[in-house]
Amino acid sequence: MKLVFATNNRNKLKEVQTLVPKHIELLSLEDIGCKEDIPETQPTIEGNAIQKAEYLKTNYGYDCFADDTGLEVDALHGEPGVYSARYAGLQRNANDNMNKLLDNLEDKTNRGAQFKTVIALHLNGELKTFTGICRGEITHEKHGDKGFGYDPIFKAEGYNETFAEISLEQKNKIGHRGKAVRGLISHLDSI
Repeated sequence: MKLVFATNNRNKLKEVQTLVPKHIELLSLEDIGCKEDIPETQPTIEGNAIQKAEYLKTNYGYDCFADDTGLEVDALHGEPGVYSARYAGLQRNANDNMNKLLDNLEDKTNRGAQFKTVIALHLNGELKTFTGICRGEITHEKHGDKGFGYDPIFKAEGYNETFAEISLEQKNKIGHRGKAVRGLISHLDSI
C-alpha cells in the first residue's frame, strides 16, 4: 500500500517512518512533486489535519494522511495550541517559540501541559481521524539537543528528561505522535 504523508517536516517524516510497517510505502510531499504550502487555516488541530488531507486528496488524488500537532499549556488556557508552530511569529522559529512560552510562564506555578496530535487519513473515499495525547509539564529552561519544536522544554509525566533528552524510540513509545500513528496503523491493519 502506498500512502502520502502530507508534511514537509523531515523530523516528523523520520519519526513516522520508524513506526510504519514495511508493507506500507510512505511517500513525502517531495516524492509526489507537491511544493506549495498546504493551507492550515482551521481554528482547531483536528480541523487543520483534515484540511491538509482533503487538500492533498483533491489536488493530487493520492490516498494520504496529514497530521497537526499543538502544545496546549494549562496556565495559558490551551495556548499556543493550534498556533504552536508560529507562536512567536510567521518565521516558525522553534527557539523563538520556546522563549516566548517560557516568558509567558515565568510567573506561573502550574506548568502542566499536553502535546496533542491529530492524524486525518483519507483512504478509499473515507476520512478518519486518530488522536494522540501526551501529558506532561513545561520545564523552566531548555534541556537536550534531540527532537525538534518544543521538545527541549517538555517533560512527559513520569519522566525526568525532556523529549529532547530521550531517544526517538522512547519518544515514539510515550509521545503524542506515536500514539496517533499507532491508531492509524491499527486501522490500516484492520482493512
